[in-house]
Amino acid sequence: MTKTVGIIAGAGFERLLPNESWLTTETVYGKVEFMETEIEGLKVIFIPRHGKESIQQPHKVNYRGNIWLMKSRGAEYIIAIDQAYSLRKILKPGMIIIPTDIIDFTKNREITFFEDKPVHIDFSEPFCGKLVKVLEKSSERVLKYFLSEAVIAVIEGPRLMTPAEAASLRMLGADIVNMTTMPEAALAKELNLCYATVTLITNYAAEIHTKQGLGYFEKIVDEKRQQMFQIVLEALKILREEG
Repeated sequence: MTKTVGIIAGAGFERLLPNESWLTTETVYGKVEFMETEIEGLKVIFIPRHGKESIQQPHKVNYRGNIWLMKSRGAEYIIAIDQAYSLRKILKPGMIIIPTDIIDFTKNREITFFEDKPVHIDFSEPFCGKLVKVLEKSSERVLKYFLSEAVIAVIEGPRLMTPAEAASLRMLGADIVNMTTMPEAALAKELNLCYATVTLITNYAAEIHTKQGLGYFEKIVDEKRQQMFQIVLEALKILREEG
């Protein structure tokens, strides 16, 4: 039986499958735009997190619709492609990292599928250990190294952090920060989907960065896009090899 793998891509990574046609479906949680194809002998469902035109703000993303569509179309795994700011000088822009833990500071989002009954998922392993190892292996094949065991903090956005907020997150143990990993990871866990993320560091956070504008972010993404895509393709190959 063919395995089904979902890919959810952040801003700047919407063109992973440039030759495929867009599909649109209406889920119980709203409209979702996606592509469906076969790669490395696997069925692949691709969703651009912010929409195909990349216009949805992080706090307005249809997280429940995206994850629900993945589950309804038979996905077993979800690989997320993300960007983040670094909270530590040793983690430099352009580095690619695989987080293994989360600190959640989001506050105004639809965070669960279970609105009518209490369901308390075990979130002691927020990312799927099997898929983390696959991404570590694929990163090593592509980059000749992998960075893992990182803690990602997730903030509400859409504004960036103050210097004091960035310093506080670092004191709490966070290494990188973004605006989209939650509630995505928790929703995947609720539906028993094996979820992990490969994350590109695009800048330093507030109190340790030199002021870099949108052009700097775009430059980093442009430089590293193909490596990020190659890591995902290698991960698909490993999932196929491991059966």
